[in-house]
Amino acid sequence: MHTLLSRRQWIGATAATGIAVSSPSLAADITAAATKKRAFRLAHLTDLHIQPERGAVEGVAAALHHVQALADKPELIMVGGDIIMDALAVGRDRTTLQWELWQKAVRDECSLPVENCLGNHDVFGWDKKASRTTGEEADWGKRWACDVFGRDKPYASLDRNGWHVIMLDSVFPSETLVYQARIDDAQWDWLCADLEATNPATPVMVVTHIPILSASVLMGWSAKPKADGNLAVSQKLMHVDLARFRDLFWKHRNVKLCLSGHLHLFDRCDYNGVTYLCNGAVSGAWWRGDHQQTKAGYAVIDLYDDGTFDHAYVDYGWKARA
Repeated sequence: MHTLLSRRQWIGATAATGIAVSSPSLAADITAAATKKRAFRLAHLTDLHIQPERGAVEGVAAALHHVQALADKPELIMVGGDIIMDALAVGRDRTTLQWELWQKAVRDECSLPVENCLGNHDVFGWDKKASRTTGEEADWGKRWACDVFGRDKPYASLDRNGWHVIMLDSVFPSETLVYQARIDDAQWDWLCADLEATNPATPVMVVTHIPILSASVLMGWSAKPKADGNLAVSQKLMHVDLARFRDLFWKHRNVKLCLSGHLHLFDRCDYNGVTYLCNGAVSGAWWRGDHQQTKAGYAVIDLYDDGTFDHAYVDYGWKARA
């Protein structure tokens, strides 16, 4: 596993070597690190983009096998969306094939529990012209993905080993775009009620497909200069309702971690006591190799009973097919 040395790991290594620590706060951190316990370990796999081409089926299987072969195996796989290559702009037969490939991969290649977050490419038929849909189909839009997930709605929450986990739907239609990164008022009301009902002492992790906050939107194709010289970030790449989340999370200080994908890039932002982790894609550059400097991979996250966490991004060794 490839990882950076986290502050907690450095503290543990320092304590183990017997190095004297002069800082009282650092000494307190060492004591806390020695007493806290791991609540659970999860693997975050996002942007799998499964399809019959480019070796994607074999790649997804390789990633699932890699997770399960870890010496310290996760108890949960959190799938971060864009599970299939695309349902927005393809017809029923192609969408059926892709979902069948994913369900077969989970059934045949995975023995761990799986939770799913909705991605933009998991939505069926929003591009009506390309998909040849009318919008009147019973499984049009998000319904098909919800049926695959076994949920009534594309958002949900659960409690696990002392943590509260919230999975949001961050994909909504726009007048000028096929989709926009935000949540609607009904989901917002649900989210506020869910956080109010959560014990303030319980740490919370929020999972979205599209980042609420990310630095990677400023890199490469993700941002474009405007005529006035300022940088414009696409409404499809980061939540346009970021300020609303900022204020909500400030009210609920037990929100500790937000996971996302979508950009196929790996970054971390710490703001107002919340860590925003955008993880790279299992598919890399849509099964064509690395995306910019980010390898095809997944994340392993250890969540602790005191609301802290450790995180590592894992290159599982996939090589693009010629």
